[in-house]
Amino acid sequence: MRLAVFLLGLGCGPALLVPPQPVAPIPVAATHALDTAPKEEPRLLPAEAYVRSYLKLFGAQTLLEVAQRARAGQGNQLFDTWADYLATLGFPDRRNDLPRETQTNAIMLATAERLAIALCDRTVERDLRGRKPLAARTLFAFELPPGPIDDAGFAARFDLLHRSFLGYPAALAPKGRIERFLRLYRGTVLRHAEQNDPPSRLSPAEAGWAVVCQGLARHPEFQLY
Repeated sequence: MRLAVFLLGLGCGPALLVPPQPVAPIPVAATHALDTAPKEEPRLLPAEAYVRSYLKLFGAQTLLEVAQRARAGQGNQLFDTWADYLATLGFPDRRNDLPRETQTNAIMLATAERLAIALCDRTVERDLRGRKPLAARTLFAFELPPGPIDDAGFAARFDLLHRSFLGYPAALAPKGRIERFLRLYRGTVLRHAEQNDPPSRLSPAEAGWAVVCQGLARHPEFQLY
């Protein structure tokens, strides 16, 4: 009984404090310089990655819908033979079983760029004509000001597009990016207002935002990885 009480007292006693002991440093056996240089040049994305990005950015669900949105209102003047463009982009033509391209080439990139330009124009028409609420818009989730846009108004709207295309706030981009796109926007608006013969489908402000969209779709951070 006394032994049990003694052992119980030991179990309920205060914890023993173990003083820290100095530890000898591990001897260095060898040193090597850290190579932080890039091992290869930035590469172009496969064409399929561009098209998947277009599906997400411009609100299409299928490749056929991409084609329909790109050529909306243009008759047969733009992307009339969609199967030819699919072959150029590297997608197999199921009717002829053409092989898929293994590397992005200049013609493929030019076709992807042309597709992005057409989609930007059509999305501007669809989003900025006032027929859709902001929550239902695909890319341009903002209103156009009634008059000329100021620097702050442009920066706030441009930030939305920058986040959509490049994935981070425009304020974190390299210095001068917002100012360069603002000059691009205002130059486009000015030229569009002065040279509107024959009349364009887009207003000067709509043309300005379409060109900003095209610039982001052609930006190296969007094209390369």
